[in-house]
Amino acid sequence: MNKFFLYFIAILLFSNSAISNPKINAKTAILMDFNSDEIIYEMDADLSIYPASMTKIMTTIVVFDLLKKEKISLSDEFIVSKKAWRLSQSGYSSMFIMVNDSVTVEELLKGIIIVSGNDACVALAEGIAGTEENFVEIMNEKAAEIGMESTNFANSSGINHTENYSTVRDIALMTKYLIKNYPEYYEMYAEKEFTWNRTGGDPIKQFNRNGLLFKNLGVDGVKTGYLAVEKYSLASSLKKDTRRLIAVGSGFDSNAARTSQSIRLLSWGLRNTDTYEISKKNSTTFDIRSWLGKKDIIKGTTKEDVFITLSKKDSRFLKVSLDYNGPVKAPIEKDQEIAKLNIYKKDELIRSIPVYSSEELKKVNFLKSLFLSLNYLVWGDV
Repeated sequence: MNKFFLYFIAILLFSNSAISNPKINAKTAILMDFNSDEIIYEMDADLSIYPASMTKIMTTIVVFDLLKKEKISLSDEFIVSKKAWRLSQSGYSSMFIMVNDSVTVEELLKGIIIVSGNDACVALAEGIAGTEENFVEIMNEKAAEIGMESTNFANSSGINHTENYSTVRDIALMTKYLIKNYPEYYEMYAEKEFTWNRTGGDPIKQFNRNGLLFKNLGVDGVKTGYLAVEKYSLASSLKKDTRRLIAVGSGFDSNAARTSQSIRLLSWGLRNTDTYEISKKNSTTFDIRSWLGKKDIIKGTTKEDVFITLSKKDSRFLKVSLDYNGPVKAPIEKDQEIAKLNIYKKDELIRSIPVYSSEELKKVNFLKSLFLSLNYLVWGDV
């Protein structure tokens, strides 16, 4: 087998001591690297929780999906029902829409994302699916598609319901899906304030409940939550240079605690880990030696982006090799698997990614093939 070492990242570190995990004062928490999907930190990440207003992330995903497919537009208007209005009169976080108001999709989205309006959730759900119950079915279908195996939604807003449950692991998956698939709409999550020109009264200006947006850390979303039975929760995402981290925590004792503890977790992740780009989907090319083909080298690519996240103390042990039984004999079809991209930490194989031919390689004619075969038998080379 041919083994070609493509990278050997050696970082001189003067301490071999293990990295201690941060002390996070919450009931459950998780930290994930956006690019590599590596879980950098977790504490009871599969514990069932009431997601509270983090539920609204899925509500916006359903709406963003319809916008992306051009089934609705931001300028479409929906009429506010009594059911939606009642939520603004019951002490819940609200946009303060009134019965029979005609409100655009964009305004309702900002009412959900920025001011956590439960009334806006119901107005959007009813406008899109006829009833909130029908909309919730779509939410659960999307959750299953994403792979949220421990989640069930019972309403569009996250108000307390025994059948509205999730885990911080599932919420991290949902948050990544949001950011990855709807970047143009995700920008709303970074907006710090929203003014609603309400009917029959002065405009109401409210600020985003996500305190991390005001800390100049690179946080650009995503959603707070609160229920008396669950205490305070927060899903957040920080982008710094080429890295993005997603943190989710629940069971914080106060609004101030969820902000400070989330900062601690995100900052710890940036300080103590690095993420390396190994290969870009259909872009990074690898040279594979071939035999009996019309050329001696064929190009290979991966069909996925490949990133790896390691603690900084382990980064010096990162090694990547291109392994294949070769040279690879022609003919070779386009998209044929021809090698493995193997990633090691010390001598431990931690990932193996198929490499596919990015082109077709035809076999040489009979005489040339005979010559090459004889040459190989005599000289042991091609």
